[in-house]
Amino acid sequence: MKKTEIKPTNSGIRAAICAFLTIVIFAVFVVRLFSWQIIGSDEYREEVLSAASYTMTTVASRGEILDRNGKELVVNDAGYMIMFNKLYMKEKTENEMIHKLIKLMKLRREEWIDALPVYIDENGSYQFEDGNDDTVDFIKSKSMLDMNKYATAEDCMAAFAERFDLENTRYSKEELRDIISVRYNMEFCGYSNSTPYKFAEDISRDMVAIVLENSQGFPGVECASTFVRYYNNGDLAPHLLGTVGAISQSEYSELKDDGYSLDDRIGKSGIESAMEAYLRGTDGEKRVTKTSDGTIVEETETVKAVPGNSVYLTIDSKLQEETNKALAKNVTEAGKMYSDCVAGAAVMIKLSDFSVLACSSYPSYDIQKYSTDPDYYEDLMGDSSLPLFDRSLSGNFIIGSTFKPCVAAGALEEGVITPTSTIFCSQNYDFYKNDIIRCLGYHSSETVRDALRDSCNYFFADVGRQLGITSIDYYAEKFGLGVHTGIEIYEDTGILAGRDSTVWYDGNTCQAAIGQSDNAFTPIQLATYAATIANDGVRLKTHFVDKITDYSGKNVIVDNSKDPEVVATAGVSTSNMKVVKEGMRQVVTSGTAKEIFGNYSVPVAAKTGTAENIGTDNVTFIAFAPYEKPEVAVAVVIEHGGNGTYSMGTAKAMFDAYFKSTGRISDNSSKTTSSKNNT
Repeated sequence: MKKTEIKPTNSGIRAAICAFLTIVIFAVFVVRLFSWQIIGSDEYREEVLSAASYTMTTVASRGEILDRNGKELVVNDAGYMIMFNKLYMKEKTENEMIHKLIKLMKLRREEWIDALPVYIDENGSYQFEDGNDDTVDFIKSKSMLDMNKYATAEDCMAAFAERFDLENTRYSKEELRDIISVRYNMEFCGYSNSTPYKFAEDISRDMVAIVLENSQGFPGVECASTFVRYYNNGDLAPHLLGTVGAISQSEYSELKDDGYSLDDRIGKSGIESAMEAYLRGTDGEKRVTKTSDGTIVEETETVKAVPGNSVYLTIDSKLQEETNKALAKNVTEAGKMYSDCVAGAAVMIKLSDFSVLACSSYPSYDIQKYSTDPDYYEDLMGDSSLPLFDRSLSGNFIIGSTFKPCVAAGALEEGVITPTSTIFCSQNYDFYKNDIIRCLGYHSSETVRDALRDSCNYFFADVGRQLGITSIDYYAEKFGLGVHTGIEIYEDTGILAGRDSTVWYDGNTCQAAIGQSDNAFTPIQLATYAATIANDGVRLKTHFVDKITDYSGKNVIVDNSKDPEVVATAGVSTSNMKVVKEGMRQVVTSGTAKEIFGNYSVPVAAKTGTAENIGTDNVTFIAFAPYEKPEVAVAVVIEHGGNGTYSMGTAKAMFDAYFKSTGRISDNSSKTTSSKNNT
């Protein structure tokens, strides 16, 4: 039998080749995986980590502040800040880099964020700054240094030096303090790969150029654009607008649940503080992916930032400016006669809704310079006339005879007097022999209208005695004296004689009834009081905010111009209020304000006041106009002004500005003359 020869086929060869190639490919994969996972693991791990995505915050622009007519008062201006980015900062050279940067900032007179409440005293020792108890407690707490509450500033600084690897270095004590300040705040603000640190804000363009030119010497230091607050016409209403500053530890603890971070800025005073919730805006987020060499691979906005809302004030910029000028002029003129006269305040209120049209305190300051010029700030702090103090809202002044309309209204309503009953003025009121009150005139028989016209101390001392201090205080509060008016920013409550007095004698009631004793009120309260009289005893909520809109100004969120809130009624009948207003009208037509307002183009009702205190007398003035259909009320206080010319001169300029703006009077409609012996 013949054997058959079996020859190899092409399919077998192909199978062998495929098997071989499969083995080779698997071998290559094994080698590559070994290289990736074993040999080059550190390199590739670093690259992967460096190319990771980080969520960064995009800061929302703060809302703007405008006057009632839409004129911009506080806006956002483009600025620059210096940031530390941990992704690129070399940890071993961190302290030296911070030191060099601070030296450069000081050389260029630039400000950096210095949040450490420690200074070096004249003996070269570290001391805690006064007024920073919350921050000092945090530094000593377990969250930071974990030291006992008795630890000194020297102890804490030594602990910081150890913590930040600054022991046995060549730095001076001042340099060491500055570096520690930055390192402390970096840690406090949660500095990390995803949270850059804001080292300085609102730096100059020159400083930006210098940092960029020396970028190799400052690894991890970046310059970024930002928004900074800019105050148009910074001396217009600085006390009212307020400031923005770095968030404090106590503020952060209170607001962290609302999305605030430790490097945020927050309203510190005035409208900036009161309207913080509206002005702040909502921050956004973006995802940034970078490679190990710093190249941005991807940058995606994941949450869009929403700018803050716009706050429109009730203030009229033109009226405010004219009020500032008039107040400054009259205080200066009074100061030439009375050397202790250096200050005053003036307020105008619109009667339809008790919105504040003008609110001025003198002396004042420029809030833009205050926010940007350290030397200017130091000058203000050392000024004995206290320009930073807001006398219009926080100054408590003895007001003298401007208190008498309140007493007249209460006495009429309680039946102590009638519109026609008289009291005989023999000049010296001596019901209480140890507390004789002298009247500036010998008025004979006076009705309440006459007594208001002549500002008769005798009449009101006797009426006040009969009315009693409890009733006097009751009506005073209803008219807005000695209580908060309702304004959005801080105001003092004033001092109401009797209610707030520690010691009280019967004779004190007579003094209180003529606006003396312990009575001391703020100009904003006086203006509210005048407005309430003009409004027949109905007191609305005094306010500075007209409306709030979104950033575009198109959508209204809050509107205070509609449906004004009634906060109190004096409880005085319309007929009795009419008697009081008639008496105030006679003050102008034939009384103590005749020489200034007797021939004024618009009929005015008013009350003058001269108040005894330490030094030269205060002069005060309240008024409303037009008399028949009141539109505005004013109050002026010239501290140690001596003569009513100056308070009335200020009020006249305010009325001029208002009625000129409405076309009611012309520039030459009236002429100011002098007035003496006003009470």
